[in-house]
Amino acid sequence: MRLLSVNLGRPKAVPYTGQPQGLTGIDKRPVDGPVRVSAPGPKGVGGSGLAGDAVCELRHHGGDDQAVYAVAREDLDAWERELGRTLGNGAFGENLTTAGLDVSGARIGERWRIGSDVVLEVTSGRIPCLTFQGHLGEKQWVKRFTQKAATGAYLRVIVAGDVRAGDAVEIVHVPDHDVTARLQFQAGTTHRELLPRLLAAGEALHPESLAAARKYVAEHGG
Repeated sequence: MRLLSVNLGRPKAVPYTGQPQGLTGIDKRPVDGPVRVSAPGPKGVGGSGLAGDAVCELRHHGGDDQAVYAVAREDLDAWERELGRTLGNGAFGENLTTAGLDVSGARIGERWRIGSDVVLEVTSGRIPCLTFQGHLGEKQWVKRFTQKAATGAYLRVIVAGDVRAGDAVEIVHVPDHDVTARLQFQAGTTHRELLPRLLAAGEALHPESLAAARKYVAEHGG
């Protein structure tokens, strides 16, 4: 298991984002050399966990619980076959493109050591948005991505440090529950009856998802 690339984006003006200034950092490209990874601060204030990476829509992206976004190269390859087009590393706006790691199947609270120092923890899957759809230029992309549920994973920074392409990825902790990034994503989108199952992940879960699960149980049981 390893990092194929570390991908950074710069602010770019586009016509397909709801960000007030019309800017997005979704167009991320692989970079050479080490990149510092650290906790960026609370959502709404902190942006990306990677130095030099832009997060322009702070209402929905970035912050400590969405500090890093990872996508498996294997999922990009599957989409390439389905879409009939090339998808380079970073094409989904991910910071880390991995090889040999089931990112969407990672459990909430699972921890990865990357290189010698950095430790990241899985918090949730990625909800697609119209900016993502506009970036890819695929019709009904939000619907298609949601149906496939190969969502990748958002991660928080447990131990800061530097990462670079080629770093080994080691799973150093696997929680004793079955709540994956994929399941969390499905519970929050197309299968809300799954929300009570998310509670097994406890405080490792993204706070917004944890609040939604608790609210569902209070209103509907579970």
